[in-house]
This record gives sequence, structure tokens and C-alpha cells, in this order.
Amino acid sequence: MNYGFKEQPRGFATKAIHVGQEPEQWKSLCVVPQISLSTTFKQDGPGEHRGFEYSRSGNPTRNVLEKCLASLDNAKYGLTFASGLGATTTVLTMLSSGDHIVVGDDVYGGTNRLIRQVGTRLGIDVTFADPCNLDEFSKAIKPNTKLVWVETPTNPLTKVADIRALSAIVHNKGDIILAIDNTFLTSYFQRPLELGADLVCYSLTKYMNGHSDVVMGAVTMNLENLYDRLKFLQNAVGIVPSPFDCYQVNRSLKTLALRMEQHQKNAIAVAKFLESHEFVEKVLHPGLPSHPHHQLALKQTYGYSGVFSFYLKGGLNNAKAFLKAVHVFTLAESLGGYESLAELPAIMTHASVPAEDRKKLGITDSLIRLSVGLEDIEDLIADLEQALDVAKKF
Repeated sequence: MNYGFKEQPRGFATKAIHVGQEPEQWKSLCVVPQISLSTTFKQDGPGEHRGFEYSRSGNPTRNVLEKCLASLDNAKYGLTFASGLGATTTVLTMLSSGDHIVVGDDVYGGTNRLIRQVGTRLGIDVTFADPCNLDEFSKAIKPNTKLVWVETPTNPLTKVADIRALSAIVHNKGDIILAIDNTFLTSYFQRPLELGADLVCYSLTKYMNGHSDVVMGAVTMNLENLYDRLKFLQNAVGIVPSPFDCYQVNRSLKTLALRMEQHQKNAIAVAKFLESHEFVEKVLHPGLPSHPHHQLALKQTYGYSGVFSFYLKGGLNNAKAFLKAVHVFTLAESLGGYESLAELPAIMTHASVPAEDRKKLGITDSLIRLSVGLEDIEDLIADLEQALDVAKKF
């Protein structure tokens, strides 16, 4: 069921299962790709190797995953990193002191912290702007702008930016890289390269792995020059994942299509329940007609995942009472696993965002972010209902 979103073309699940997995690449013809733990590889002669020399520079298991990830974005190239922030850091290291970047105003707290507290210290100039306000975003671009970084949907307010329109603005301004953080939707529900993005960035920790047991990041792209630059930096900076973790994520991709469909189904049911509850002020789910960017979401994406936010009526004490009362949902940071999570961004994932920025954006003490998992929907709704009853008493 697509809930009015774009129709998913055939072939995604087939690519997730087969691309990069060819048994013929191994002498054993193993159907499940092997885990290559060796840190170094024998050479036929000095400087004469068979594609691998040192595991940081390249690893057979990592290659399998990178090929598969690229195919799911309809990309030519994929690269993986030790974390989502590791991927972001590697993209930032393409820049030089004095370069300028424009960043969406509503981004993951760790991204905000990295850019504000590390990037600026290294001489990178930054402007935060609302990617949903195209005039404002266009005006934020300077002659020395080299990178534009946007999450869509945004974290945690689920604003939806028009990727095609942003691409036209950015690329008409000069030689600027447009990077889209696609963590919330994955390549199953959104493929930004099709809409004009240059880089698609992921925290694979979330939905792509989906089992809350691996920390990893990735970048996919079509431009060879960007691949060459980032491939060099992957090795030079050294923020690479382990072969075992690559094996784990590769395994998880085989069920990505199935998992995302169930996340979507559960989350929409939960969102509709919350929207009808007397103690909920507002629900921020792009799949609901009440969302201000609902029509754009339907036009741009193939569906929506399990992560969204809502405002409780009341204040901090009510929010804390609610989060302490949930039982099926777990009070924890992160998102995208099979288990349902709930958190308070103002105190948890986005605590590093300056207080005045949180206030301006609407990241209040009553904003709760949910990551709806794969449990039985009746149990999830019953859990939220009893927690809301508790929260009303405070």
C-alpha cells in the first residue's frame, strides 16, 4: 500500500538481495558473501596486488556492501564509513579553510555539533537556513559556498524540502555540491540522486541496518570526480567500518523493503491514533494530510518510514511522565530498529543545539519523537494510550 505516495518501481528487493552477492566472485561459490577479516593481502610482486593491499584501503566484504548500497540508490558508486557522522566528517574534509557551507536549520544534533564546534574551528564558514523556504535558502548561498547539506525529512520536525527545486537553485549558483541526508527514508522510500542531488548520505545505523546492532554510515553518488575524492579521503582519513559490521548491514538490506513497508504501516496507524487523542496538541507526520508538506511528500517520495514527532499538551513534566510510563516503546535515543523507541529531543538527541535555535525551530519540552517499530500495532497503540493517561495527571 502506498498511501498516495509515488508508486515504487519493480526490482528494489531483487537488487537488495543479489547485487554484489555473486557467488562466482569467491572460489568456494558461497551464496552468502564471506567475511574477510584479514588486515593485509599478499602481493604478487612489490606494488603488484589483486585489488587489495591493506584493509583500510579496500576490503572484499566492504566492496560487496558498497556495490549493493549504490544499486539501491540507482547510483554508480557507494562508500561506507564507521558511522553516519564519520560519513559527514569525510564529506566535510573535501573542504578547505575559508570555504562556506549552507546547512538546513533542522538537522540531527550530532551534525549540528560537528559543524558548529569542529567545522568552524577548522576555518569553515557556515550558514543555517530553512530548506523549505527557497528564497531564504538561495540568499544564504555565497560566492565561496562549496557544499549544501540538507536533511529531508528533517530531524526532528519532519519538514520536507523540495530536492528538485533545491538542486536547481544550488547548481545555478556555481560549482556547489548538494548533499542530502536520506537516513529517515532510506533508498526504498526516497532516491535523491533522481531529483538532482550530488551526494546521498546515510547513517546506516538506522533503518538500513535496522537491527540496532551496528554503527555505520555511507555515501552514494553518480559523479566520478566526487567518488575519486571521497574514496581517497575514505583511505586517508581512515573512518572505515569493520568487515563484520559490513557483513551485518549487507545481511539487513535483504529485508529492507519488507521492513520499511511494515514501519510505514505501523507508524501511520500510530500517527492517526495520536492525532485523535485529546492530550496531543499536534502530530508531525508527512503521510498525514494535516502535515504542511504532505503534498510535496506524496510527489517526491515512495512512502514514509516509522519516525515522526508530536507535541503533547502540557510541558516538561508531562513529557517526562509520558516517557517514563511507556513499556512497549523504549525510552532511548536513535531510530530505525525493529523495536519502537521514544525520546525527548530537547534534552536528548538535540540537546547540543543552542537553546535559542531550539526555541526558534519549535524543539520544545513537549516535542516527543517516536521511532515506530515492527511490534503488533495494537500493542503499540495500547502502550501510548496508557502513557498518555499517566501524562495527563502531571
